[in-house]
Amino acid sequence: MRLSLAWLLAFLASLHGSLGVTLNVNDTTSVHNATALIAEGLLDYYTGLQPGNAIGMFSNPYYWWEAGGAWGSILDYWWYTGNDTFNGILKQALLAQTGDNNDYVPLNQSVTEGNDDQAFWGLAVMAAAERNFENPADDEPQWLYLAQAVFNTMALRWDDDTCGGGLRWQIFTWNSGYDYKNTVSNGALFHIAARLARYTGNQSYADWAEKVFDWMKGINLLEEGGNNFVFDGANVENNCSNVTKLIWTYNQGLLMSGSAYLYNFTEDEVWHTRTWEFLNSSSIFFNNSVLYEVTCQGGNTCNTDQRSFKAYYSRFLGLTAQLVPGARDKIMDWIRTSAQGAAQSCSGGTDGHTCGLNWFYEGWDGKWGLGEQMAALEIMQNVLCLDRPAPYTHDTGGTSLGNGAAGTETQPTNLAPLNITTGSRAGGGIITAVIGLSIVACTVWLVL
Repeated sequence: MRLSLAWLLAFLASLHGSLGVTLNVNDTTSVHNATALIAEGLLDYYTGLQPGNAIGMFSNPYYWWEAGGAWGSILDYWWYTGNDTFNGILKQALLAQTGDNNDYVPLNQSVTEGNDDQAFWGLAVMAAAERNFENPADDEPQWLYLAQAVFNTMALRWDDDTCGGGLRWQIFTWNSGYDYKNTVSNGALFHIAARLARYTGNQSYADWAEKVFDWMKGINLLEEGGNNFVFDGANVENNCSNVTKLIWTYNQGLLMSGSAYLYNFTEDEVWHTRTWEFLNSSSIFFNNSVLYEVTCQGGNTCNTDQRSFKAYYSRFLGLTAQLVPGARDKIMDWIRTSAQGAAQSCSGGTDGHTCGLNWFYEGWDGKWGLGEQMAALEIMQNVLCLDRPAPYTHDTGGTSLGNGAAGTETQPTNLAPLNITTGSRAGGGIITAVIGLSIVACTVWLVL
């Protein structure tokens, strides 16, 4: 009889006598102990300290963008629990991947990187600024500077030539998805703009956030007046008239918490109403108050990326609770119930506390990975979100320094995506051929 790997791991976990991570959501010490186990399990996937591997990167099949998301979760772990065990490698990772222009377009990613990929590193350093994470040395880029650089370079890619505006999914023309304007890229631009507005007090960021929001609403990526769902994106053909109506937790969370930031900054009731609309429609992502990825989890079709989406939504729930007091009861009920479900799912693997995907399944469901571990960590540590101050601003204790022109000083004024012309390809082919012949000639010479 052939035994599945999932069954074998479950059997090994049973040898530990583990019934899941013990979590009492009403006991701070219990939350600290539980999240310490989960955070350690998350970093089991980190390969950046191994010889020959890139600092900041995680094992295959986890892409660069998810590494940015994971470091954001480790930052949250320090902030909510006070445990600074991983702060050294966190700071090292955030600075290692900034790229030559300190805008999170590093050379090792610059050919394949998308707007949403860059944004997730921007979210991590924005949180570092808001939480007074240890500032880099004076000769290194500062957290606020890096967040501003991400915003500026993304904003310069705003594309008025198709669909009346918006960001394309991909930065470069040769990448699949360049013809798609997706919500996560545009929602992240909106979200980062909202956070920069609140942190710096600069109204121009709020104006940008409103511009992005109005464009998304205008092409029906945001559904208002009904279910208030946030849809996946639209193809540029037919003027973005064909919207892909898939809903994901992280898109909903970007718009919800971005609206919360703007309400906290402007005190405009419009943003308060929008926060509540996105929050109320989020009920579709809960099964008896337990969070799940409704579009793929029920059919067991979640891919590697999608398994991490609940992590970011959990993070955004906590931020919304901090910024909008009236929403706290509803949010904390969801967080506490989901955290309890996540904890009992973390009963797999050879360590006995590997986390699963399905939090209302009794025990571990046989799924594992960076996304599952990150999501469980975020929902569990956000149980403590109201025990910590709301994100700092420059006026309330934030110390990170920035520059309104960050990321653009060494860039051309027009950051249009690169185009590979026929001539460029031909020239590249000639150069490749010359190099190839040179290698052959050298090899023959060495043999002789």
